[in-house]
Amino acid sequence: MKRVVMSVILAGSLFAMPTAFDAALGDQTLREGTRHGDVSELQDALRDTGHFTYHTSTGYFGSITNQAVRNFQRSNGLSVDGIAGPQTFNALGVSSGGSSATQVSNSSGSTISFNTVLRSGSRGDQVRQLQRALSDRGYNSGSNVDGVFGPKTAQSVRDFQRSAGISVDGIAGPQTYSAINGNSSSSGSSSNSGSTASSGSSSSSNSSSNTATHVSNSTGGATSAMLTTARSVIGTPYQWGGTTTAGFDCSGFINYVYNQHGKSIPRTVAQMWATVTKVSNPQAGDIVFFAPSGGGPSHNGIYLGGGQFIHSGSSTGVTISNMNSGYWSNSYVGAGSL
Repeated sequence: MKRVVMSVILAGSLFAMPTAFDAALGDQTLREGTRHGDVSELQDALRDTGHFTYHTSTGYFGSITNQAVRNFQRSNGLSVDGIAGPQTFNALGVSSGGSSATQVSNSSGSTISFNTVLRSGSRGDQVRQLQRALSDRGYNSGSNVDGVFGPKTAQSVRDFQRSAGISVDGIAGPQTYSAINGNSSSSGSSSNSGSTASSGSSSSSNSSSNTATHVSNSTGGATSAMLTTARSVIGTPYQWGGTTTAGFDCSGFINYVYNQHGKSIPRTVAQMWATVTKVSNPQAGDIVFFAPSGGGPSHNGIYLGGGQFIHSGSSTGVTISNMNSGYWSNSYVGAGSL
Protein backbone atom coordinates (compact mmCIF):
# COMPACT_ATOMS: atom_id res chain seq x y z
CA MET A 1 0.00 0.00 0.00
CA LYS A 2 2.80 2.41 0.88
CA ARG A 3 4.39 1.74 -2.47
CA VAL A 4 1.14 2.56 -4.27
CA VAL A 5 0.69 5.78 -2.28
CA MET A 6 4.24 6.89 -2.97
CA SER A 7 3.78 6.15 -6.66
CA VAL A 8 0.66 8.33 -6.78
CA ILE A 9 2.43 11.16 -4.95
CA LEU A 10 5.44 10.93 -7.25
CA ALA A 11 3.25 10.91 -10.34
CA GLY A 12 1.36 13.94 -9.08
CA SER A 13 4.55 15.83 -8.37
CA LEU A 14 5.85 15.11 -11.85
CA PHE A 15 2.71 16.54 -13.42
CA ALA A 16 3.04 19.59 -11.21
CA MET A 17 6.65 20.22 -12.11
CA PRO A 18 7.27 22.85 -14.83
CA THR A 19 8.79 21.57 -18.04
CA ALA A 20 10.98 23.29 -20.60
CA PHE A 21 7.82 24.20 -22.50
CA ASP A 22 6.01 25.90 -19.61
CA ALA A 23 7.89 29.18 -19.94
CA ALA A 24 9.59 31.31 -22.52
CA LEU A 25 13.06 32.78 -22.34
CA GLY A 26 13.00 35.69 -19.92
CA ASP A 27 10.54 34.12 -17.48
CA GLN A 28 13.26 33.03 -15.08
CA THR A 29 16.77 34.09 -14.13
CA LEU A 30 19.42 31.75 -15.51
CA ARG A 31 22.78 31.15 -13.86
CA GLU A 32 25.62 28.65 -13.87
CA GLY A 33 24.41 25.16 -13.01
CA THR A 34 20.95 25.60 -14.58
CA ARG A 35 19.82 22.88 -16.95
CA HIS A 36 16.67 23.93 -18.83
CA GLY A 37 15.24 24.50 -22.29
CA ASP A 38 15.48 28.24 -21.65
CA VAL A 39 19.27 27.88 -21.48
CA SER A 40 19.25 26.57 -25.07
CA GLU A 41 17.27 29.65 -26.13
CA LEU A 42 19.72 31.88 -24.26
CA GLN A 43 22.65 30.19 -25.97
CA ASP A 44 20.96 30.65 -29.36
CA ALA A 45 20.39 34.34 -28.64
CA LEU A 46 24.00 34.81 -27.51
CA ARG A 47 25.24 33.00 -30.61
CA ASP A 48 23.32 35.45 -32.79
CA THR A 49 25.20 38.32 -31.13
CA GLY A 50 28.53 36.53 -31.62
CA HIS A 51 29.17 35.83 -27.92
CA PHE A 52 28.37 32.10 -27.64
CA THR A 53 30.74 30.27 -29.95
CA TYR A 54 30.28 26.65 -28.86
CA HIS A 55 29.24 24.52 -31.84
CA THR A 56 25.83 23.59 -30.44
CA SER A 57 23.29 24.72 -27.85
CA THR A 58 23.33 22.32 -24.91
CA GLY A 59 20.64 23.50 -22.52
CA TYR A 60 23.22 23.45 -19.72
CA PHE A 61 24.51 26.69 -18.20
CA GLY A 62 28.18 25.88 -17.71
CA SER A 63 31.39 27.89 -17.69
CA ILE A 64 31.28 28.56 -21.45
CA THR A 65 27.78 30.02 -21.21
CA ASN A 66 28.79 31.99 -18.12
CA GLN A 67 31.65 33.58 -20.02
CA ALA A 68 29.41 34.27 -23.03
CA VAL A 69 26.92 36.07 -20.77
CA ARG A 70 29.76 38.07 -19.19
CA ASN A 71 31.12 39.09 -22.58
CA PHE A 72 27.66 40.13 -23.74
CA GLN A 73 27.06 42.12 -20.56
CA ARG A 74 30.41 43.85 -20.89
CA SER A 75 29.82 44.82 -24.53
CA ASN A 76 26.39 46.23 -23.65
CA GLY A 77 27.51 48.24 -20.63
CA LEU A 78 25.68 46.05 -18.11
CA SER A 79 26.80 44.82 -14.70
CA VAL A 80 29.08 41.87 -15.43
CA ASP A 81 28.01 38.98 -13.20
CA GLY A 82 27.47 36.09 -15.63
CA ILE A 83 23.82 35.79 -14.58
CA ALA A 84 21.09 36.15 -17.19
CA GLY A 85 18.42 38.27 -15.52
CA PRO A 86 16.02 41.04 -16.60
CA GLN A 87 18.71 43.52 -17.67
CA THR A 88 20.50 40.93 -19.79
CA PHE A 89 17.25 39.71 -21.34
CA ASN A 90 16.24 43.30 -22.09
CA ALA A 91 19.55 43.93 -23.86
CA LEU A 92 18.94 40.75 -25.87
CA GLY A 93 15.52 42.07 -26.78
CA VAL A 94 13.63 39.46 -24.76
CA SER A 95 10.58 40.59 -22.80
CA SER A 96 10.65 39.28 -19.24
CA GLY A 97 7.72 37.22 -18.08
CA GLY A 98 5.92 37.48 -21.37
CA SER A 99 3.97 40.49 -20.04
CA SER A 100 4.76 42.62 -23.06
CA ALA A 101 3.73 40.13 -25.70
CA THR A 102 3.08 41.54 -29.13
CA GLN A 103 -0.40 40.80 -30.43
CA VAL A 104 -0.44 39.84 -34.08
CA SER A 105 -3.70 39.77 -35.98
CA ASN A 106 -4.29 36.88 -38.33
CA SER A 107 -6.52 36.93 -41.39
CA SER A 108 -9.59 35.82 -39.45
CA GLY A 109 -9.42 38.82 -37.12
CA SER A 110 -8.26 36.92 -34.02
CA THR A 111 -4.95 37.65 -32.33
CA ILE A 112 -1.81 35.59 -31.94
CA SER A 113 0.44 36.32 -28.97
CA PHE A 114 4.22 36.41 -29.30
CA ASN A 115 6.33 36.98 -26.20
CA THR A 116 9.77 36.04 -27.43
CA VAL A 117 12.01 36.54 -30.44
CA LEU A 118 11.88 33.66 -32.89
CA ARG A 119 14.86 32.70 -35.02
CA SER A 120 16.40 29.70 -36.77
CA GLY A 121 16.41 26.80 -34.32
CA SER A 122 13.38 27.98 -32.34
CA ARG A 123 10.66 25.40 -31.74
CA GLY A 124 7.20 25.27 -30.27
CA ASP A 125 3.70 26.62 -30.53
CA GLN A 126 4.84 30.22 -31.00
CA VAL A 127 6.75 29.20 -34.12
CA ARG A 128 3.65 27.36 -35.30
CA GLN A 129 1.57 30.50 -34.82
CA LEU A 130 4.12 32.57 -36.71
CA GLN A 131 4.17 30.08 -39.57
CA ARG A 132 0.39 30.13 -39.73
CA ALA A 133 0.28 33.95 -39.72
CA LEU A 134 2.82 34.15 -42.54
CA SER A 135 1.03 31.44 -44.54
CA ASP A 136 -2.27 33.29 -44.16
CA ARG A 137 -0.60 36.26 -45.82
CA GLY A 138 0.89 34.24 -48.66
CA TYR A 139 4.42 33.85 -47.29
CA ASN A 140 5.19 30.20 -46.71
CA SER A 141 8.14 29.47 -49.06
CA GLY A 142 7.13 25.81 -48.91
CA SER A 143 7.38 25.61 -45.11
CA ASN A 144 4.96 23.51 -43.09
CA VAL A 145 3.12 24.67 -40.00
CA ASP A 146 5.16 22.29 -37.85
CA GLY A 147 6.53 24.49 -35.05
CA VAL A 148 10.12 24.20 -36.28
CA PHE A 149 11.89 27.41 -37.35
CA GLY A 150 14.03 25.99 -40.14
CA PRO A 151 15.47 27.42 -43.38
CA LYS A 152 12.08 27.60 -45.12
CA THR A 153 10.49 29.51 -42.25
CA ALA A 154 13.48 31.86 -42.17
CA GLN A 155 12.98 32.46 -45.90
CA SER A 156 9.28 33.15 -45.32
CA VAL A 157 10.20 35.74 -42.70
CA ARG A 158 12.75 37.34 -45.04
CA ASP A 159 10.21 37.46 -47.89
CA PHE A 160 7.69 39.13 -45.62
CA GLN A 161 10.25 41.59 -44.22
CA ARG A 162 11.35 42.52 -47.72
CA SER A 163 7.79 43.20 -48.85
CA ALA A 164 7.09 45.18 -45.67
CA GLY A 165 10.14 47.41 -46.21
CA ILE A 166 11.86 46.51 -42.94
CA SER A 167 15.36 45.14 -42.42
CA VAL A 168 15.68 41.66 -43.88
CA ASP A 169 17.35 39.38 -41.34
CA GLY A 170 15.07 36.33 -41.09
CA ILE A 171 14.49 36.93 -37.36
CA ALA A 172 10.94 37.51 -36.11
CA GLY A 173 11.13 40.29 -33.53
CA PRO A 174 8.87 43.21 -32.57
CA GLN A 175 9.30 45.03 -35.90
CA THR A 176 8.25 41.94 -37.83
CA TYR A 177 5.28 41.29 -35.54
CA SER A 178 4.21 44.91 -35.88
CA ALA A 179 4.38 44.68 -39.67
CA ILE A 180 2.35 41.45 -39.68
CA ASN A 181 -0.20 43.29 -37.56
CA GLY A 182 -0.46 45.97 -40.23
CA ASN A 183 1.30 48.72 -38.28
CA SER A 184 3.61 51.03 -40.21
CA SER A 185 7.28 51.14 -39.37
CA SER A 186 10.40 52.96 -40.49
CA SER A 187 12.06 51.16 -43.36
CA GLY A 188 15.43 51.44 -41.65
CA SER A 189 14.38 49.80 -38.40
CA SER A 190 15.75 46.35 -37.83
CA SER A 191 13.83 43.41 -36.43
CA ASN A 192 17.03 41.58 -35.67
CA SER A 193 18.43 40.30 -32.39
CA GLY A 194 14.94 40.85 -30.92
CA SER A 195 15.47 44.52 -30.22
CA THR A 196 12.40 45.75 -28.36
CA ALA A 197 10.51 48.68 -29.82
CA SER A 198 10.40 51.60 -27.40
CA SER A 199 9.89 55.32 -27.43
CA GLY A 200 13.54 55.75 -26.51
CA SER A 201 14.79 53.99 -29.63
CA SER A 202 17.29 55.92 -31.70
CA SER A 203 15.67 54.67 -34.91
CA SER A 204 13.22 56.97 -36.67
CA SER A 205 12.22 58.10 -40.12
CA ASN A 206 14.10 60.91 -41.86
CA SER A 207 13.14 64.38 -40.72
CA SER A 208 13.50 67.55 -42.76
CA SER A 209 16.51 68.51 -40.65
CA ASN A 210 18.54 65.56 -41.90
CA THR A 211 20.84 66.44 -44.73
CA ALA A 212 21.78 62.92 -45.79
CA THR A 213 19.84 60.87 -48.31
CA HIS A 214 19.26 57.33 -47.08
CA VAL A 215 18.72 54.19 -49.12
CA SER A 216 15.41 52.45 -48.34
CA ASN A 217 15.49 48.68 -48.05
CA SER A 218 12.19 48.55 -49.93
CA THR A 219 13.60 50.43 -52.93
CA GLY A 220 16.67 48.58 -54.05
CA GLY A 221 17.86 46.80 -50.92
CA ALA A 222 21.36 48.33 -50.99
CA THR A 223 21.36 49.02 -47.25
CA SER A 224 19.91 45.60 -46.48
CA ALA A 225 22.64 43.91 -48.54
CA MET A 226 25.33 45.88 -46.72
CA LEU A 227 23.93 44.93 -43.31
CA THR A 228 23.78 41.30 -44.38
CA THR A 229 27.50 41.49 -45.17
CA ALA A 230 28.16 43.07 -41.78
CA ARG A 231 26.28 40.30 -39.97
CA SER A 232 28.06 37.60 -41.96
CA VAL A 233 31.33 38.33 -40.15
CA ILE A 234 29.95 38.38 -36.58
CA GLY A 235 32.46 36.63 -34.35
CA THR A 236 35.53 37.77 -36.32
CA PRO A 237 38.19 38.61 -33.72
CA TYR A 238 39.45 42.10 -33.00
CA GLN A 239 42.85 42.96 -34.46
CA TRP A 240 44.38 46.41 -34.22
CA GLY A 241 44.84 47.73 -37.75
CA GLY A 242 42.95 44.77 -39.19
CA THR A 243 40.86 45.16 -42.34
CA THR A 244 40.23 41.53 -43.33
CA THR A 245 38.19 38.60 -42.04
CA ALA A 246 41.31 37.43 -40.20
CA GLY A 247 40.66 40.30 -37.78
CA PHE A 248 39.22 43.83 -37.73
CA ASP A 249 39.62 46.97 -35.72
CA CYS A 250 36.49 49.14 -35.56
CA SER A 251 37.15 51.31 -38.60
CA GLY A 252 38.70 48.41 -40.51
CA PHE A 253 35.45 46.49 -40.10
CA ILE A 254 33.44 49.39 -41.54
CA ASN A 255 35.90 49.75 -44.42
CA TYR A 256 35.53 46.06 -45.20
CA VAL A 257 31.72 46.20 -45.26
CA TYR A 258 31.53 49.34 -47.37
CA ASN A 259 34.24 48.16 -49.76
CA GLN A 260 32.36 44.90 -50.36
CA HIS A 261 29.62 47.04 -51.87
CA GLY A 262 31.84 49.25 -53.98
CA LYS A 263 32.09 52.19 -51.60
CA SER A 264 35.49 53.67 -50.83
CA ILE A 265 35.60 55.44 -47.47
CA PRO A 266 38.25 56.99 -45.18
CA ARG A 267 40.30 54.57 -43.11
CA THR A 268 40.29 55.93 -39.57
CA VAL A 269 37.54 56.88 -37.11
CA ALA A 270 38.68 60.52 -37.07
CA GLN A 271 38.76 60.72 -40.87
CA MET A 272 35.28 59.20 -41.12
CA TRP A 273 33.92 61.63 -38.54
CA ALA A 274 35.34 64.55 -40.49
CA THR A 275 33.88 63.26 -43.77
CA VAL A 276 30.36 62.06 -42.91
CA THR A 277 27.26 64.18 -43.35
CA LYS A 278 26.01 64.50 -39.78
CA VAL A 279 22.47 63.28 -39.06
CA SER A 280 20.44 63.71 -35.90
CA ASN A 281 18.51 60.46 -36.28
CA PRO A 282 20.64 57.58 -37.61
CA GLN A 283 19.13 55.19 -40.13
CA ALA A 284 20.19 51.64 -40.87
CA GLY A 285 23.56 51.73 -42.64
CA ASP A 286 24.70 55.01 -41.10
CA ILE A 287 27.89 55.15 -39.05
CA VAL A 288 27.58 55.86 -35.34
CA PHE A 289 30.48 57.32 -33.36
CA PHE A 290 31.57 57.05 -29.73
CA ALA A 291 34.19 58.64 -27.48
CA PRO A 292 34.64 56.13 -24.62
CA SER A 293 37.76 57.94 -23.38
CA GLY A 294 36.44 61.46 -23.88
CA GLY A 295 37.65 63.92 -26.48
CA GLY A 296 36.96 63.18 -30.12
CA PRO A 297 35.43 59.97 -31.50
CA SER A 298 37.66 56.92 -31.10
CA HIS A 299 35.22 54.09 -31.86
CA ASN A 300 32.49 53.56 -34.43
CA GLY A 301 30.07 51.02 -35.84
CA ILE A 302 27.24 50.58 -38.33
CA TYR A 303 23.71 51.35 -37.16
CA LEU A 304 21.23 48.49 -37.63
CA GLY A 305 18.05 50.18 -36.43
CA GLY A 306 16.06 49.73 -33.25
CA GLY A 307 18.89 51.12 -31.11
CA GLN A 308 21.30 48.36 -32.20
CA PHE A 309 24.65 48.72 -33.94
CA ILE A 310 27.26 46.28 -35.18
CA HIS A 311 30.95 46.93 -34.55
CA SER A 312 34.31 45.35 -33.83
CA GLY A 313 34.98 45.73 -30.11
CA SER A 314 38.41 45.21 -28.63
CA SER A 315 37.11 42.62 -26.14
CA THR A 316 34.40 41.05 -28.30
CA GLY A 317 35.40 41.17 -31.94
CA VAL A 318 32.52 41.81 -34.35
CA THR A 319 29.31 41.85 -32.36
CA ILE A 320 25.96 43.61 -32.01
CA SER A 321 25.48 46.02 -29.11
CA ASN A 322 22.71 48.20 -27.74
CA MET A 323 23.29 51.95 -28.12
CA ASN A 324 20.84 52.61 -25.29
CA SER A 325 22.94 50.75 -22.72
CA GLY A 326 24.75 52.90 -20.20
CA TYR A 327 28.26 52.46 -21.56
CA TRP A 328 27.43 53.25 -25.18
CA SER A 329 24.77 55.89 -24.54
CA ASN A 330 27.18 57.78 -22.28
CA SER A 331 29.94 57.79 -24.91
CA TYR A 332 27.81 58.39 -28.02
CA VAL A 333 28.79 61.56 -29.90
CA GLY A 334 26.78 61.38 -33.11
CA ALA A 335 26.08 59.70 -36.43
CA GLY A 336 26.65 60.38 -40.08
CA SER A 337 26.03 59.16 -43.61
CA LEU A 338 28.74 58.59 -46.18
